[in-house]
Amino acid sequence: MGTDFHGHCAAGTGRPAHSPGDPILQAPTPPRSQPAEASSSTATCTATCTVRHAVIAMLRELGMTRIFGNPGSTELPLFRDYPEDFSYVLGLQETVVVGMADGHAQATRNASFVNLHSAAGVGHAMANIFTAFKNRTPMVITAGQQARSLLQFDPFLHSSQAAELPKPYVKWSCEPARAEDVPQALARAYYIAMQEPRGPVLVSIPADDWDKPAEPVTLRHVGFETRPDPRTLDLIGQALDAARAPALVVGAAVDRAQGWDAVVALAERHQARVFVAPMSGRCSFPEDHPLFAGFLPAMRERIVQLLSGHDVVFAVGAAAFTYHVEGEGPHIPEGTALYQLIEDPAIAAWAPVGTAAVGNVRMGVEELLQRPAPAPRQAPAPRPAAPVPAAPAAGERMSVAFAMHTLAQVRDRHSIVVEEAPSSRSTIQTYLPIFHSGTFYTMCSGGLGHSMPAAVGVALAKPEAKVVAVIGDGSAMYAIQALWSAAQLRLPISFVILKNRRYAALQDFAHVFGYREGEKVEGTELPDIDFVALARGQGCDGVHVEKAGELADVLARALAHPRPIVVEVEVA
Repeated sequence: MGTDFHGHCAAGTGRPAHSPGDPILQAPTPPRSQPAEASSSTATCTATCTVRHAVIAMLRELGMTRIFGNPGSTELPLFRDYPEDFSYVLGLQETVVVGMADGHAQATRNASFVNLHSAAGVGHAMANIFTAFKNRTPMVITAGQQARSLLQFDPFLHSSQAAELPKPYVKWSCEPARAEDVPQALARAYYIAMQEPRGPVLVSIPADDWDKPAEPVTLRHVGFETRPDPRTLDLIGQALDAARAPALVVGAAVDRAQGWDAVVALAERHQARVFVAPMSGRCSFPEDHPLFAGFLPAMRERIVQLLSGHDVVFAVGAAAFTYHVEGEGPHIPEGTALYQLIEDPAIAAWAPVGTAAVGNVRMGVEELLQRPAPAPRQAPAPRPAAPVPAAPAAGERMSVAFAMHTLAQVRDRHSIVVEEAPSSRSTIQTYLPIFHSGTFYTMCSGGLGHSMPAAVGVALAKPEAKVVAVIGDGSAMYAIQALWSAAQLRLPISFVILKNRRYAALQDFAHVFGYREGEKVEGTELPDIDFVALARGQGCDGVHVEKAGELADVLARALAHPRPIVVEVEVA
């Protein structure tokens, strides 16, 4: 196949392209840049205020004027007389809807508003609700319910235990007892979603509630962050000051809490090597910094090996530690003391060893920086540079290392990378470094189908930034409909699909579960998927590349492309 770009922005769909006046393209009221707390005010409402009026006014006041959804009959009453300053972001499947909302909420640092279709819609969305829960993404999910007058008859589309359905992967859920309670329930849902540890919440709303009378919501001043216990922080500070060779292990909560600069300052203050925690969904330390030491795998023995030589380990905004497979032996090296700062008390509770402070990560690190300066330490040896990957021999496919090294050479250092290629993650971490806060997102859950739609949400939230989605071919097929939304929204996202034609993560992992060398792993081959055709069929441009010598030029052109484009890269 050639390497020409083909533009089909809305062609082949059988429908005209959206015009700038269509609701899906209307610009919403910008959300607050830092919604650290809810202000105290009364959302305006008409003289004959209904549930719909009260909710719309409240959402406007909270900066939640984008609604992510895929509508059904039980949701239609919400959208009657839809306000001009709101936009509706349509996903063709609910997994895509929640994935887009996740990316948008993470990038704006404000809760997103999601509307799902009864039990079926929540069921479709459940994988990415699980991911949002693990990502600690604030999200207010509404699910349609049949009219209250019908519920006694178990009607079509009835969600019989709507508040129980998404548990345990929501922080809170309810179906209000009365229609007039819906606005206040949604306000409560917002406060809970935004309080650390943040996460998704769900409110089930019967279809006939929206037109019932209701009082406007008075938004209250509610703090969303808590300061860690100063006595525990003092213990951590004393340990760091006295350490011979301290190390930090940073996790996603650092970037979520905007603690990047504070953590860099803490590492430099103590000349501590900095590792990234296993399965971190954000970048929390510049990966070109002399103190950066690399990534910890989700394996107990390897973690102990990599942390050996450090007498104090401080896990900042990270679990201690997330494992993927069974292990044996100690959780930390012998003679090493473990300390932790995390916003989630549940994570602090299950850590098998160590001392934990619970509270906002940025606040905790900033308090540690207020201590008197410790005695000077010698800087540790820097991490060796990775070798430049070789181009493939004639007739061979390029390696993922070569592809990622090439992408790193042509992308802007401030561009945003959204990644979901589990089998290639360690290679991507080596050859596609991240340098700035808020420029890397992936899923913390292990569930596929998150990052392709999340890239759409991030691009909506950050129109000034270039978004590059690096997606494995297996992952892409879990939420391929995200391309349609990207095309309709005309978002200049570059989707780089690493096409190895298999579930490589499973094949590479098989030996852990007793497979013999070369033994076939059933259900892991993925032949005959044409991502360029899938892109064009949904209104995106697409290009296929298999020659290593053409990759840099193709990627450079794709990154400059004004519309969404899929770059299908054949890799070994």
